[in-house]
Formats: sequence, structure tokens, C-alpha cells
Amino acid sequence: MIYIFDLDDTLYDERQYVESGLAAVASFVEKNWNVDKRRGFQELVTLLDRNGRGRIFNDYLANHGIAVNKRNVRACVSAYRLHQPTLTLPDNHITLLESLPKPLYLVTDGNKVVQSKKVEALNIAHYFKRVFVTHRFGVKHAKPSTYCFEKIKQAEQCQWHEMVYIGDNPAKDFVNLNKLEMPTVRVLTGVHKKAPAKPGFDAQFTIQNLDELPALGL
Repeated sequence: MIYIFDLDDTLYDERQYVESGLAAVASFVEKNWNVDKRRGFQELVTLLDRNGRGRIFNDYLANHGIAVNKRNVRACVSAYRLHQPTLTLPDNHITLLESLPKPLYLVTDGNKVVQSKKVEALNIAHYFKRVFVTHRFGVKHAKPSTYCFEKIKQAEQCQWHEMVYIGDNPAKDFVNLNKLEMPTVRVLTGVHKKAPAKPGFDAQFTIQNLDELPALGL
């Protein structure tokens, strides 16, 4: 069996990255507009928990009397996306990656610079034969597209039932792989752990955490 992993909220808690990025934005705003970064970070976290990420930088700038225009908002977005994050992979996940049969693959959606920085910060590239950031091939090939999985299948010269994908988001991670009868595993971690799944969208197997993966006997 060839194990293919998602990244965010599957191998590590993406909240780590979000808070690391907000700290970078707080530092950027302090440098440019003299808003204390420690209090600023706490305010950004509060805005995140209250309203989500959609307009967080607009609201933060407005709260401090800073012009909310495209230039300033984009500068905050750039500070967030381009910062070098501080991330930690749980020890039990390291043990799992080391113990699973090789090769392993990683397939992750998102901005290619951001996702590459996450992989670098987590120091996990060496566990995988190849890391696929879907956006490198165009947004149309992001999940639920099977494009990157087809590339793995071709490289390994295997059948769909000989690969398994482990992810967390029932809105996109599993639906098209299910149609190909490729085994799929949903780990109930991260922001989607309680998300309901539409018919056909959920994984074939569900686990509470990655420690339960080997017991599936795939």
C-alpha cells in the first residue's frame, strides 16, 4: 500500500501556522505604524476566533486608525504568507512516518510559497518520495481534482486500490478518490473534525488521530 498524506490539520495542527503568521503581521504593523506587537498579536487572535480569517487584516488596521486600502491590506497578506513559520510535527507523527512502508507521498492544496515554507519548517520533505503542492500545476488541479494522484499512480505503476489518501477535509479530500475506489481515511483533527459530509464525500475509513492508522490494516 502506498500512503499519501494531506498536510494541514492532518500531519500537524494548522493553527500553529496561522498564529505564526499573525505574529509576523503584528511585527510588521509595529514596524510600520508603531502598534505594540504583543498586544497586537493577542488582538489578531481574538479577531480570528470571533470572525475568522476573511477580513481580519482590514479590521485590525481599522481598529488602529490605519488606512484600510489595497496597499496596506496586501502588505499584511504578504507579511503573513512570506514569513518563515515556526512549526512542530508531533513526535508520534514522526514515528508513524518513519515506520510506514515506503514510498510515501504528500499532496497538499494552497499557495505554493506558503505550503513549501510549511514543509521546510516542519522538516518533513525527506520522509516523502515527492511532495505535491497542487497549485504548482494550476488551481484547477487542486483537490478534489485527482490530477496529482494520477501522477503518483503513473510513477508507481500501481492500481488505485493500492494507494490510500489520509486527509481531514470532507468537502474536497475524498469525493473523487472514492469514485475511483481508492481507499480514503479521514482523521478527525483540526477545524473540519466536526464538519458534516455530503453523501459520497466522506472517507471510507474514519480515525480519531493518526495513531489509529496502522490498526486499519490497509
